[in-house]
Amino acid sequence: MKEISWGFIGCGEVTEKKSGPAFNEVSGSHVEAVMSRTEEKARSYAERHRIKKWYTDPNELITDTDVSAIYIATPPSSHATFAIMAMRAGKPVYVEKPLAASYEDCVRINRVSEQTGIPCFVAYYRRYLPYFQRVKEIIVNGVIGKIINVQIRFSVPPRDLDYKSTDHLPWRLQPDVAGGGYFYDLAPHQLDLIQELFGVITRAHGYCANRAHLYNVEDTVSAVFEFESGVVGSGSWCFIGHQSAKEDCIEVIGDKGMLSFSVYNYDPIRLITTEGAVNINVENPPYVQLPIIKSVIEDLQGIGTCECTSVSATPVNWVMDRILSKF
Repeated sequence: MKEISWGFIGCGEVTEKKSGPAFNEVSGSHVEAVMSRTEEKARSYAERHRIKKWYTDPNELITDTDVSAIYIATPPSSHATFAIMAMRAGKPVYVEKPLAASYEDCVRINRVSEQTGIPCFVAYYRRYLPYFQRVKEIIVNGVIGKIINVQIRFSVPPRDLDYKSTDHLPWRLQPDVAGGGYFYDLAPHQLDLIQELFGVITRAHGYCANRAHLYNVEDTVSAVFEFESGVVGSGSWCFIGHQSAKEDCIEVIGDKGMLSFSVYNYDPIRLITTEGAVNINVENPPYVQLPIIKSVIEDLQGIGTCECTSVSATPVNWVMDRILSKF
């Protein structure tokens, strides 16, 4: 079996629990090296996770002959640069979501992947989780009939950090780093899931506002969209709502019933048909990225196929940029 030796560019919070340990859980895979621009962070991560090498220069990690594939876990603005560097060095890439900070950068990544023949995968890991696989099964089997409408509703109160953002602006609130505000950070998983379930969104329009003025990017977003199938939907995102309005829900309306599920809370899946209402509990693995990382590794080993490529991930950025009126 082909051994995949990973090099991490970035070793922040997401790599600690969601993804990092999973690379060593899959047969024929291990983490060879990590990189952070902060020497202390790189060394500490390597020591705590028993990783042989650490770097502060991304180019040194990418050109390390013992590293055969690259995991990019940095803010979105650097995804395209590091992905292209890795692919031009002949090394496959697994990139955190969203694929990039703009649709144009996604196109650049896809072009280089096509030119070099080197694959680029994206961490839309929810597609592979048992919870969402159950959602897909219900829809595909026609339990709620023909799909009529899809609605995304998401509302959370401001974080404590938001009130201090004028003193220290989190990278997620810097459009030149993140691509937008919290919408660009949280909506990707929701938009990827509904396109995985119902096909590509071909039309989208949005209205954005900054109502609380806690920071200089949108804190409220409303959108409408249409899938290639003709199904229409809408989305509402509020990042400054009252606690009483807190919500994490995607609702799918069919002509034989209704299905609702959460994206971040993993609340019980709610199914309502003429036979009554049912709550469905589905457990996910402790490392939520394990299923998709296993799929990526098996693809690179030539024993499987991972469908979560940069090409399949690009429509998410197209939709977000349309909603934010970037073009």
